[in-house]
Amino acid sequence: MAKTVVIGMSGGVDSAVAAYLLKKEGYNVIGLFMRNWDSLVNGEDFQNDDIICPQERDYNDALDVCKHLDIPLHRVDFIKEYWDNVFKYFLSELEKGRTPNPDMLCNKYIKFDLFKKEAEKLGADFIATGHYARIKNGKLLRAVDLNKDQTYFLADVPVNGFKNVLFPIGDYTKPEVREIAEKENIPVSHKKDSTGICFIGERNFQNFVQNFLKTNEGPIIDVETKEVIGKHEGLMNYTIGQRKNVGLSGHTERHFVCGKDVKNNILYVTIGNPEYLYSDACLISNVNFISSVHPTFCTAKFRYRGEDIPVELEYLEDNKIMVKYPSKAKSVTPGQACVLYLGEECLGCGFIDEVYKDGEKLWYL
Repeated sequence: MAKTVVIGMSGGVDSAVAAYLLKKEGYNVIGLFMRNWDSLVNGEDFQNDDIICPQERDYNDALDVCKHLDIPLHRVDFIKEYWDNVFKYFLSELEKGRTPNPDMLCNKYIKFDLFKKEAEKLGADFIATGHYARIKNGKLLRAVDLNKDQTYFLADVPVNGFKNVLFPIGDYTKPEVREIAEKENIPVSHKKDSTGICFIGERNFQNFVQNFLKTNEGPIIDVETKEVIGKHEGLMNYTIGQRKNVGLSGHTERHFVCGKDVKNNILYVTIGNPEYLYSDACLISNVNFISSVHPTFCTAKFRYRGEDIPVELEYLEDNKIMVKYPSKAKSVTPGQACVLYLGEECLGCGFIDEVYKDGEKLWYL
């Protein structure tokens, strides 16, 4: 008797091809669409018949795919759970001047927890998603397509969250996935990939956040001279390393956001000296190890598209690690995930609390 796989259908080409590959392998495939965000919660109006909520459009696309593949599609709402476990955290981190990664929490609390439980109700032997990642011999490995690899976003999922999980497209490149979709006439074969934070999508970040957090203007200060050189529009609207739209149009020299003082509502900027963006160590907490291997030396990624940085790990009490990188790294930011790798294996992650250079904590972060 064929094993049953419940696959998360997003309405995109990746999950569509993943479902196709599973069915081709002989599994009994069931689609499950998750609704995690209420588009009306921040005043979006899609009552006009000519305008369809993006999430409803994704559901309709998922429905078309499942009809094409002749598999059933179920739907489940996790709106409250997403709000409580992901969105509240996102807002809280912004208020603290940190840089949150809601996609990681969505994977941890929704896709590889609540989704799995819902899939079990449908009789799942396995669950599957369209992530670019691989699981072999209990290890979470980078995808074959390193440009699309999504293990960074999976690094905070507890190790038991990957039990009986399949990543069907992890051994394929994105062009190969598109090619399969086109060859099999899958309805979303030419659909554009989604970008940005899922609940913001293509919208302006600043305008979206202002629906939930009060804008608190304050001074922009040159980190070297300590002089006030401008006015910011709320610390939540800026990220470390940001160069454009800082609000210093009169300055011709290159300038970068290099720090935030939440207590005094100050945005620190470095003008013409990017050295203030570099660090050589950081303290991470809430460490989650997927792997049983806890090395002293490995590599780390401080952002999804960041390069692999050679690091030395010093294990501390209270589930914290001091991560040292003598070759230095740019724009390492509190709140970001530090994801650890040993070759192609993703070991896990921790979240950056403090950033150091030359043995001293950077005072402007």
